[in-house]
Amino acid sequence: MAAMVIRVACSQSHDYGDALSKSILFFEGQRSGKLPSSQRMTWRKDSALRDGYEIGVDLVGGYYDAGDNVKFNFPMAFSTTMLAWSVLEFGKGMSSDLPHALDAIRWATDYFLKATSIPGFVFVQVGDPYGDHNCWERPEDMDTPRTPFAVSKQFPGSEVSAEIAAALAASAMVFRPIDLKYSARLLKRARMVFDFADKYQGSYNDSLGPWVCPFYCDFSGYEDELVWGAAWLFKATKQPIYWNYVLQNINELESSATVKYINGVSYLGGSFAEFGWDSKHAGINVLVSKLIMSMSGTGSTPFIQNADKFICTLLPESPTISASYSPGGLLFKPGGSNMQHATTLSFLLVVYARYLKLSSRVVHCGNVVASPARLVKLAKGQVDYILGSNPLGMSYMVGYGKKFPQRIHHRGSSLPSVGQHPKQIDCKGGTDYYYSKNPNPNLLIGALVGGPDIKDSYADSREDFVQSEPTTYINAPFVGVLAYFKSRPS
Repeated sequence: MAAMVIRVACSQSHDYGDALSKSILFFEGQRSGKLPSSQRMTWRKDSALRDGYEIGVDLVGGYYDAGDNVKFNFPMAFSTTMLAWSVLEFGKGMSSDLPHALDAIRWATDYFLKATSIPGFVFVQVGDPYGDHNCWERPEDMDTPRTPFAVSKQFPGSEVSAEIAAALAASAMVFRPIDLKYSARLLKRARMVFDFADKYQGSYNDSLGPWVCPFYCDFSGYEDELVWGAAWLFKATKQPIYWNYVLQNINELESSATVKYINGVSYLGGSFAEFGWDSKHAGINVLVSKLIMSMSGTGSTPFIQNADKFICTLLPESPTISASYSPGGLLFKPGGSNMQHATTLSFLLVVYARYLKLSSRVVHCGNVVASPARLVKLAKGQVDYILGSNPLGMSYMVGYGKKFPQRIHHRGSSLPSVGQHPKQIDCKGGTDYYYSKNPNPNLLIGALVGGPDIKDSYADSREDFVQSEPTTYINAPFVGVLAYFKSRPS
Protein backbone atom coordinates (compact mmCIF):
# COMPACT_ATOMS: atom_id res chain seq x y z
CA MET A 1 0.00 0.00 0.00
CA ALA A 2 1.55 3.28 -1.07
CA ALA A 3 1.89 6.05 1.48
CA MET A 4 -0.46 9.00 1.07
CA VAL A 5 1.21 11.87 -0.74
CA ILE A 6 1.13 15.27 0.92
CA ARG A 7 2.63 17.92 -1.29
CA VAL A 8 4.82 20.50 0.41
CA ALA A 9 3.51 23.98 -0.23
CA CYS A 10 6.63 25.74 -1.40
CA SER A 11 7.17 28.49 -3.94
CA GLN A 12 10.93 28.04 -3.75
CA SER A 13 12.61 28.17 -7.16
CA HIS A 14 15.81 26.30 -7.82
CA ASP A 15 18.92 27.04 -9.84
CA TYR A 16 19.09 23.85 -11.91
CA GLY A 17 22.17 25.11 -13.75
CA ASP A 18 24.11 25.53 -10.50
CA ALA A 19 22.97 22.10 -9.30
CA LEU A 20 23.99 20.58 -12.65
CA SER A 21 27.51 22.05 -12.44
CA LYS A 22 27.90 20.70 -8.92
CA SER A 23 26.47 17.26 -9.71
CA ILE A 24 29.19 16.81 -12.36
CA LEU A 25 31.94 18.29 -10.15
CA PHE A 26 31.19 15.54 -7.60
CA PHE A 27 32.79 12.96 -9.89
CA GLU A 28 36.16 14.70 -9.56
CA GLY A 29 35.98 13.98 -5.83
CA GLN A 30 35.55 10.26 -6.57
CA ARG A 31 38.51 9.95 -8.94
CA SER A 32 41.10 7.29 -8.35
CA GLY A 33 44.57 7.45 -9.87
CA LYS A 34 46.80 10.28 -11.10
CA LEU A 35 44.80 13.51 -11.05
CA PRO A 36 45.13 15.92 -13.98
CA SER A 37 46.24 19.55 -13.77
CA SER A 38 42.63 20.50 -14.62
CA GLN A 39 41.37 18.94 -11.34
CA ARG A 40 38.93 21.43 -9.77
CA MET A 41 38.26 19.62 -6.49
CA THR A 42 41.76 20.41 -5.26
CA TRP A 43 41.61 18.90 -1.76
CA ARG A 44 41.74 15.50 -3.46
CA LYS A 45 45.20 14.25 -4.52
CA ASP A 46 46.68 11.25 -6.36
CA SER A 47 45.75 7.82 -5.00
CA ALA A 48 46.02 4.10 -5.80
CA LEU A 49 48.81 4.66 -8.34
CA ARG A 50 49.90 1.00 -8.30
CA ASP A 51 46.52 -0.67 -8.83
CA GLY A 52 47.08 -3.89 -10.79
CA TYR A 53 50.87 -3.67 -10.76
CA GLU A 54 51.22 -6.75 -8.54
CA ILE A 55 49.91 -8.87 -11.43
CA GLY A 56 51.50 -6.80 -14.21
CA VAL A 57 48.32 -5.03 -15.37
CA ASP A 58 47.72 -1.28 -15.30
CA LEU A 59 44.41 -0.79 -13.45
CA VAL A 60 45.08 2.79 -12.33
CA GLY A 61 42.15 5.19 -12.66
CA GLY A 62 38.38 4.91 -12.51
CA TYR A 63 36.15 5.90 -9.61
CA TYR A 64 35.61 4.98 -5.99
CA ASP A 65 31.93 4.02 -5.86
CA ALA A 66 30.90 5.81 -2.67
CA GLY A 67 32.44 6.79 0.67
CA ASP A 68 35.04 4.03 0.63
CA ASN A 69 38.17 3.40 -1.45
CA VAL A 70 37.20 0.30 -3.43
CA LYS A 71 36.67 0.30 -7.20
CA PHE A 72 33.55 -1.79 -7.87
CA ASN A 73 33.24 -1.98 -11.66
CA PHE A 74 29.60 -3.11 -11.78
CA PRO A 75 28.11 0.09 -10.31
CA MET A 76 30.92 2.15 -11.90
CA ALA A 77 29.89 0.87 -15.34
CA PHE A 78 26.22 1.60 -14.68
CA SER A 79 27.12 5.12 -13.53
CA THR A 80 29.08 5.58 -16.78
CA THR A 81 26.18 4.31 -18.91
CA MET A 82 23.87 6.78 -17.16
CA LEU A 83 26.30 9.70 -17.62
CA ALA A 84 26.57 8.84 -21.31
CA TRP A 85 22.78 8.48 -21.68
CA SER A 86 22.41 11.84 -19.92
CA VAL A 87 24.68 13.50 -22.50
CA LEU A 88 23.03 11.73 -25.44
CA GLU A 89 19.57 12.91 -24.37
CA PHE A 90 20.27 16.30 -22.81
CA GLY A 91 23.84 17.27 -23.71
CA LYS A 92 22.68 20.26 -25.75
CA GLY A 93 21.23 21.76 -22.57
CA MET A 94 24.46 21.39 -20.60
CA SER A 95 26.25 24.32 -22.34
CA SER A 96 29.49 25.11 -20.44
CA ASP A 97 29.09 21.98 -18.29
CA LEU A 98 29.26 19.63 -21.27
CA PRO A 99 33.10 19.44 -21.41
CA HIS A 100 33.15 18.51 -17.71
CA ALA A 101 30.51 15.83 -18.29
CA LEU A 102 32.64 14.42 -21.12
CA ASP A 103 35.68 14.43 -18.81
CA ALA A 104 33.65 12.50 -16.21
CA ILE A 105 32.72 9.87 -18.80
CA ARG A 106 36.22 9.61 -20.21
CA TRP A 107 37.74 9.15 -16.75
CA ALA A 108 35.68 5.96 -16.53
CA THR A 109 36.06 4.72 -20.11
CA ASP A 110 39.85 5.12 -20.07
CA TYR A 111 39.83 2.86 -17.02
CA PHE A 112 37.44 0.34 -18.60
CA LEU A 113 39.73 0.07 -21.62
CA LYS A 114 42.45 -0.99 -19.17
CA ALA A 115 40.13 -3.37 -17.29
CA THR A 116 39.23 -5.16 -20.55
CA SER A 117 42.66 -5.07 -22.22
CA ILE A 118 43.46 -8.78 -21.77
CA PRO A 119 41.32 -11.01 -24.04
CA GLY A 120 39.36 -13.58 -22.04
CA PHE A 121 39.46 -11.56 -18.82
CA VAL A 122 37.45 -8.65 -17.47
CA PHE A 123 38.63 -7.00 -14.27
CA VAL A 124 35.60 -6.30 -12.12
CA GLN A 125 36.98 -4.91 -8.86
CA VAL A 126 40.13 -3.46 -7.30
CA GLY A 127 40.54 -3.52 -3.53
CA ASP A 128 39.68 -5.93 -0.74
CA PRO A 129 36.35 -4.54 0.51
CA TYR A 130 36.66 -6.06 3.98
CA GLY A 131 40.12 -4.66 4.55
CA ASP A 132 39.00 -1.30 3.21
CA HIS A 133 35.81 -1.10 5.24
CA ASN A 134 37.75 -1.99 8.39
CA CYS A 135 39.68 1.28 8.04
CA TRP A 136 38.74 4.94 7.97
CA GLU A 137 41.52 6.46 5.92
CA ARG A 138 41.98 8.81 2.98
CA PRO A 139 42.40 7.27 -0.47
CA GLU A 140 45.75 9.11 -0.67
CA ASP A 141 46.97 7.15 2.40
CA MET A 142 45.51 3.79 1.49
CA ASP A 143 47.57 0.83 2.72
CA THR A 144 44.89 -1.87 2.62
CA PRO A 145 45.20 -4.71 0.03
CA ARG A 146 44.51 -3.50 -3.54
CA THR A 147 43.61 -6.99 -4.72
CA PRO A 148 42.40 -7.11 -8.34
CA PHE A 149 39.47 -9.43 -9.10
CA ALA A 150 38.63 -10.65 -12.60
CA VAL A 151 36.10 -12.85 -14.37
CA SER A 152 37.13 -15.23 -17.13
CA LYS A 153 35.94 -18.00 -19.44
CA GLN A 154 36.11 -20.49 -16.57
CA PHE A 155 34.69 -18.07 -14.00
CA PRO A 156 32.24 -15.87 -15.90
CA GLY A 157 30.61 -12.61 -14.88
CA SER A 158 28.09 -11.74 -17.58
CA GLU A 159 26.30 -8.99 -15.62
CA VAL A 160 29.39 -6.85 -15.01
CA SER A 161 30.92 -7.59 -18.44
CA ALA A 162 27.70 -6.71 -20.28
CA GLU A 163 27.26 -3.53 -18.23
CA ILE A 164 30.80 -2.48 -19.15
CA ALA A 165 29.90 -3.21 -22.80
CA ALA A 166 26.80 -1.00 -22.43
CA ALA A 167 28.90 1.80 -20.90
CA LEU A 168 31.49 1.60 -23.69
CA ALA A 169 28.83 1.53 -26.44
CA ALA A 170 26.87 4.45 -25.00
CA SER A 171 30.09 6.42 -24.49
CA ALA A 172 31.20 5.64 -28.05
CA MET A 173 28.08 7.47 -29.25
CA VAL A 174 28.89 10.43 -27.01
CA PHE A 175 32.42 10.80 -28.39
CA ARG A 176 31.59 10.10 -32.04
CA PRO A 177 31.09 13.79 -33.01
CA ILE A 178 34.14 14.89 -30.97
CA ASP A 179 36.84 12.22 -31.25
CA LEU A 180 36.06 9.66 -33.92
CA LYS A 181 39.19 7.57 -33.29
CA TYR A 182 38.47 7.25 -29.56
CA SER A 183 34.81 6.51 -30.26
CA ALA A 184 35.74 3.69 -32.65
CA ARG A 185 38.10 2.24 -30.04
CA LEU A 186 35.34 2.24 -27.41
CA LEU A 187 32.85 0.62 -29.77
CA LYS A 188 35.27 -2.09 -30.88
CA ARG A 189 35.97 -2.94 -27.24
CA ALA A 190 32.25 -2.85 -26.38
CA ARG A 191 31.56 -5.49 -29.01
CA MET A 192 34.42 -7.67 -27.81
CA VAL A 193 33.36 -7.47 -24.17
CA PHE A 194 29.72 -8.14 -25.03
CA ASP A 195 30.69 -11.22 -27.05
CA PHE A 196 32.68 -12.44 -24.05
CA ALA A 197 29.74 -11.81 -21.68
CA ASP A 198 27.34 -13.66 -23.97
CA LYS A 199 29.58 -16.59 -24.92
CA TYR A 200 30.62 -17.38 -21.35
CA GLN A 201 27.42 -16.89 -19.41
CA GLY A 202 27.24 -16.89 -15.64
CA SER A 203 27.09 -14.59 -12.64
CA TYR A 204 30.12 -13.20 -10.88
CA ASN A 205 28.27 -14.03 -7.63
CA ASP A 206 29.26 -17.67 -8.17
CA SER A 207 33.01 -17.16 -8.47
CA LEU A 208 33.58 -13.88 -6.62
CA GLY A 209 30.68 -13.94 -4.18
CA PRO A 210 32.82 -13.67 -1.04
CA TRP A 211 34.28 -10.37 -2.32
CA VAL A 212 31.45 -8.78 -4.32
CA CYS A 213 28.64 -9.75 -1.95
CA PRO A 214 26.94 -8.25 -0.05
CA PHE A 215 28.28 -4.99 -1.53
CA TYR A 216 27.29 -5.33 -5.19
CA CYS A 217 25.85 -8.81 -5.34
CA ASP A 218 23.77 -9.36 -8.47
CA PHE A 219 20.27 -10.10 -7.19
CA SER A 220 18.34 -9.85 -10.46
CA GLY A 221 20.35 -12.23 -12.65
CA TYR A 222 22.69 -11.39 -15.53
CA GLU A 223 20.17 -11.81 -18.37
CA ASP A 224 18.93 -8.23 -18.09
CA GLU A 225 22.46 -6.84 -18.55
CA LEU A 226 22.92 -8.96 -21.69
CA VAL A 227 19.74 -7.50 -23.23
CA TRP A 228 20.69 -4.01 -22.02
CA GLY A 229 24.17 -4.32 -23.54
CA ALA A 230 22.76 -5.57 -26.83
CA ALA A 231 20.26 -2.69 -26.92
CA TRP A 232 23.05 -0.14 -26.51
CA LEU A 233 25.16 -1.89 -29.15
CA PHE A 234 22.24 -1.81 -31.58
CA LYS A 235 21.74 1.89 -30.85
CA ALA A 236 25.46 2.49 -31.47
CA THR A 237 25.91 0.25 -34.55
CA LYS A 238 22.42 -0.24 -36.07
CA GLN A 239 23.50 -3.81 -36.79
CA PRO A 240 20.60 -6.30 -36.98
CA ILE A 241 22.52 -8.94 -35.00
CA TYR A 242 22.07 -6.87 -31.83
CA TRP A 243 18.44 -6.03 -32.53
CA ASN A 244 17.69 -9.70 -33.09
CA TYR A 245 19.46 -10.52 -29.82
CA VAL A 246 17.23 -8.08 -27.95
CA LEU A 247 14.05 -9.47 -29.53
CA GLN A 248 15.03 -13.11 -29.04
CA ASN A 249 15.94 -12.65 -25.39
CA ILE A 250 13.39 -10.14 -24.13
CA ASN A 251 10.48 -12.58 -23.97
CA GLU A 252 12.56 -15.05 -22.02
CA LEU A 253 13.68 -12.25 -19.71
CA GLU A 254 10.08 -11.17 -19.18
CA SER A 255 8.78 -14.66 -18.50
CA SER A 256 11.69 -16.25 -16.64
CA ALA A 257 11.57 -14.09 -13.54
CA THR A 258 10.01 -15.69 -10.53
CA VAL A 259 7.45 -13.83 -8.50
CA LYS A 260 9.13 -11.37 -6.14
CA TYR A 261 7.39 -9.96 -3.11
CA ILE A 262 8.71 -6.52 -2.20
CA ASN A 263 6.87 -4.65 0.54
CA GLY A 264 3.91 -6.93 0.01
CA VAL A 265 3.73 -6.16 -3.72
CA SER A 266 4.25 -9.08 -6.09
CA TYR A 267 6.34 -8.53 -9.22
CA LEU A 268 6.11 -10.99 -12.09
CA GLY A 269 7.65 -11.03 -15.54
CA GLY A 270 11.09 -9.56 -15.29
CA SER A 271 10.64 -6.86 -12.67
CA PHE A 272 9.50 -4.34 -15.29
CA ALA A 273 9.25 -1.65 -12.61
CA GLU A 274 12.89 -1.90 -11.49
CA PHE A 275 15.92 0.10 -12.66
CA GLY A 276 19.31 0.70 -11.06
CA TRP A 277 22.85 -0.64 -10.93
CA ASP A 278 21.48 -4.19 -10.46
CA SER A 279 18.23 -4.43 -12.42
CA LYS A 280 18.01 -2.93 -15.93
CA HIS A 281 14.44 -3.93 -16.84
CA ALA A 282 12.66 -0.55 -16.88
CA GLY A 283 15.68 1.05 -18.55
CA ILE A 284 15.62 -1.53 -21.33
CA ASN A 285 11.92 -0.89 -22.00
CA VAL A 286 12.31 2.90 -22.06
CA LEU A 287 15.48 2.81 -24.19
CA VAL A 288 14.08 0.35 -26.72
CA SER A 289 10.66 2.02 -26.84
CA LYS A 290 12.17 4.96 -28.73
CA LEU A 291 13.70 2.60 -31.26
CA ILE A 292 10.32 0.85 -31.63
CA MET A 293 8.46 4.14 -32.07
CA SER A 294 10.79 5.11 -34.93
CA MET A 295 10.69 1.71 -36.68
CA SER A 296 7.98 0.16 -38.78
CA GLY A 297 7.17 -3.53 -38.97
CA THR A 298 8.45 -4.37 -35.51
CA GLY A 299 5.40 -6.51 -34.77
CA SER A 300 4.24 -7.24 -31.28
CA THR A 301 6.94 -6.45 -28.73
CA PRO A 302 6.53 -5.89 -24.99
CA PHE A 303 8.74 -2.80 -24.66
CA ILE A 304 6.21 0.03 -24.93
CA GLN A 305 3.57 -1.91 -23.00
CA ASN A 306 6.03 -2.58 -20.17
CA ALA A 307 7.37 0.98 -20.20
CA ASP A 308 3.79 2.21 -19.81
CA LYS A 309 3.17 -0.29 -16.99
CA PHE A 310 6.35 0.96 -15.30
CA ILE A 311 5.10 4.57 -15.44
CA CYS A 312 1.82 3.46 -13.88
CA THR A 313 3.70 2.03 -10.88
CA LEU A 314 5.06 5.52 -10.10
CA LEU A 315 2.08 7.83 -10.56
CA PRO A 316 0.35 8.57 -7.22
CA GLU A 317 -3.05 8.70 -8.93
CA SER A 318 -2.55 5.40 -10.79
CA PRO A 319 -4.64 2.37 -9.73
CA THR A 320 -1.51 0.19 -10.15
CA ILE A 321 0.95 2.28 -8.15
CA SER A 322 3.56 0.23 -6.30
CA ALA A 323 6.04 2.97 -5.34
CA SER A 324 5.61 4.73 -2.00
CA TYR A 325 5.93 8.42 -1.21
CA SER A 326 6.92 10.23 1.95
CA PRO A 327 4.49 12.83 3.34
CA GLY A 328 6.72 15.47 1.75
CA GLY A 329 6.57 13.76 -1.64
CA LEU A 330 9.86 11.84 -2.02
CA LEU A 331 9.59 8.60 -3.99
CA PHE A 332 10.53 5.43 -2.11
CA LYS A 333 11.29 1.91 -3.32
CA PRO A 334 12.76 -1.03 -1.40
CA GLY A 335 16.50 -1.54 -1.19
CA GLY A 336 19.65 0.39 -0.40
CA SER A 337 20.14 4.12 -0.23
CA ASN A 338 16.78 5.41 -1.40
CA MET A 339 17.91 8.52 -3.28
CA GLN A 340 19.18 6.28 -6.08
CA HIS A 341 15.54 5.40 -6.87
CA ALA A 342 14.42 9.03 -6.87
CA THR A 343 17.16 10.12 -9.29
CA THR A 344 17.23 7.08 -11.57
CA LEU A 345 13.47 6.83 -11.98
CA SER A 346 13.16 10.60 -12.47
CA PHE A 347 15.61 10.21 -15.33
CA LEU A 348 13.42 7.56 -16.96
CA LEU A 349 10.36 9.79 -16.43
CA VAL A 350 11.80 12.76 -18.34
CA VAL A 351 13.32 10.56 -21.06
CA TYR A 352 10.07 8.64 -21.61
CA ALA A 353 8.11 11.92 -21.58
CA ARG A 354 10.30 13.05 -24.48
CA TYR A 355 9.66 9.84 -26.40
CA LEU A 356 5.90 10.05 -25.78
CA LYS A 357 5.82 13.65 -26.98
CA LEU A 358 7.73 12.78 -30.16
CA SER A 359 5.24 10.03 -30.98
CA SER A 360 2.14 11.97 -29.77
CA ARG A 361 1.31 9.32 -27.18
CA VAL A 362 -0.02 9.26 -23.64
CA VAL A 363 0.09 6.55 -20.97
CA HIS A 364 -3.13 4.85 -19.83
CA CYS A 365 -3.20 3.54 -16.25
CA GLY A 366 -6.68 2.08 -16.02
CA ASN A 367 -8.99 5.09 -16.26
CA VAL A 368 -6.13 7.52 -15.56
CA VAL A 369 -4.50 9.19 -18.56
CA ALA A 370 -0.95 10.50 -18.06
CA SER A 371 0.40 13.01 -20.57
CA PRO A 372 4.12 13.63 -21.11
CA ALA A 373 3.71 16.82 -19.06
CA ARG A 374 2.42 14.75 -16.12
CA LEU A 375 5.57 12.61 -16.17
CA VAL A 376 7.72 15.74 -16.23
CA LYS A 377 5.77 17.23 -13.32
CA LEU A 378 6.34 14.10 -11.23
CA ALA A 379 10.08 14.18 -11.98
CA LYS A 380 10.26 17.90 -11.20
CA GLY A 381 8.68 17.24 -7.81
CA GLN A 382 11.51 14.80 -7.06
CA VAL A 383 14.21 17.21 -8.21
CA ASP A 384 12.79 20.10 -6.20
CA TYR A 385 12.46 17.93 -3.10
CA ILE A 386 16.10 16.86 -3.40
CA LEU A 387 17.23 20.47 -3.83
CA GLY A 388 15.36 21.76 -0.77
CA SER A 389 11.59 21.91 -1.31
CA ASN A 390 10.91 19.46 1.51
CA PRO A 391 9.68 19.52 5.13
CA LEU A 392 13.20 20.06 6.52
CA GLY A 393 13.92 22.85 4.04
CA MET A 394 17.30 21.30 3.31
CA SER A 395 19.08 20.33 0.13
CA TYR A 396 20.38 16.77 -0.11
CA MET A 397 23.18 17.90 -2.44
CA VAL A 398 26.38 18.93 -0.68
CA GLY A 399 27.21 22.55 -1.44
CA TYR A 400 23.83 23.44 -2.94
CA GLY A 401 21.57 25.83 -1.05
CA LYS A 402 22.02 27.29 2.42
CA LYS A 403 21.33 24.07 4.33
CA PHE A 404 22.78 20.73 3.24
CA PRO A 405 24.36 17.57 4.79
CA GLN A 406 27.50 18.39 6.80
CA ARG A 407 28.60 14.96 8.05
CA ILE A 408 28.46 12.69 5.03
CA HIS A 409 29.74 9.11 5.24
CA HIS A 410 32.83 9.62 3.08
CA ARG A 411 36.42 8.99 4.08
CA GLY A 412 38.15 11.67 2.01
CA SER A 413 35.62 14.35 2.89
CA SER A 414 35.60 13.62 6.63
CA LEU A 415 39.38 13.50 7.20
CA PRO A 416 41.77 16.46 6.97
CA SER A 417 43.04 16.92 3.40
CA VAL A 418 46.62 16.05 2.50
CA GLY A 419 47.24 19.78 2.05
CA GLN A 420 46.15 20.46 5.63
CA HIS A 421 47.64 17.30 7.16
CA PRO A 422 50.53 15.96 5.01
CA LYS A 423 51.45 13.12 7.38
CA GLN A 424 49.79 9.75 6.81
CA ILE A 425 46.65 8.93 8.78
CA ASP A 426 46.70 5.15 9.09
CA CYS A 427 43.89 2.57 9.16
CA LYS A 428 42.60 3.32 12.66
CA GLY A 429 44.00 6.84 12.81
CA GLY A 430 40.81 8.17 11.28
CA THR A 431 38.45 6.62 13.83
CA ASP A 432 38.08 9.80 15.90
CA TYR A 433 37.16 11.74 12.77
CA TYR A 434 34.54 9.12 11.91
CA TYR A 435 32.81 9.50 15.29
CA SER A 436 33.29 13.27 15.47
CA LYS A 437 30.17 15.46 15.56
CA ASN A 438 32.04 18.18 13.67
CA PRO A 439 31.14 18.93 10.04
CA ASN A 440 33.36 17.31 7.40
CA PRO A 441 36.40 19.54 6.71
CA ASN A 442 36.31 19.00 2.92
CA LEU A 443 33.17 19.73 0.90
CA LEU A 444 32.43 16.97 -1.60
CA ILE A 445 30.52 19.49 -3.69
CA GLY A 446 27.64 18.06 -5.70
CA ALA A 447 27.41 14.81 -3.76
CA LEU A 448 23.87 13.47 -3.33
CA VAL A 449 23.46 11.49 -0.13
CA GLY A 450 21.27 8.43 0.50
CA GLY A 451 18.58 10.79 1.74
CA PRO A 452 15.90 11.01 4.42
CA ASP A 453 13.67 8.21 5.67
CA ILE A 454 10.09 7.73 4.53
CA LYS A 455 8.91 10.14 7.24
CA ASP A 456 11.11 12.91 5.76
CA SER A 457 13.57 12.90 8.67
CA TYR A 458 17.35 13.03 8.21
CA ALA A 459 19.91 12.44 10.94
CA ASP A 460 23.00 13.99 9.24
CA SER A 461 25.19 11.37 10.90
CA ARG A 462 28.34 9.87 9.42
CA GLU A 463 27.49 6.58 11.10
CA ASP A 464 24.11 6.32 9.36
CA PHE A 465 25.57 5.38 5.96
CA VAL A 466 22.18 4.47 4.46
CA GLN A 467 21.17 8.13 4.76
CA SER A 468 24.51 9.96 4.59
CA GLU A 469 26.65 8.10 2.04
CA PRO A 470 26.93 9.47 -1.51
CA THR A 471 27.40 7.18 -4.53
CA THR A 472 28.24 7.66 -8.19
CA TYR A 473 25.00 5.94 -9.26
CA ILE A 474 22.85 8.39 -7.30
CA ASN A 475 24.50 11.32 -9.08
CA ALA A 476 24.91 9.99 -12.62
CA PRO A 477 21.23 9.95 -13.68
CA PHE A 478 20.63 13.23 -11.85
CA VAL A 479 23.09 14.90 -14.25
CA GLY A 480 20.67 14.20 -17.10
CA VAL A 481 17.59 15.24 -15.13
CA LEU A 482 19.17 18.55 -14.10
CA ALA A 483 20.29 19.24 -17.68
CA TYR A 484 16.68 18.72 -18.79
CA PHE A 485 15.29 21.17 -16.24
CA LYS A 486 18.11 23.66 -16.76
CA SER A 487 16.90 24.10 -20.34
CA ARG A 488 13.23 24.12 -19.24
CA PRO A 489 13.25 25.93 -15.88
CA SER A 490 9.53 26.70 -15.93
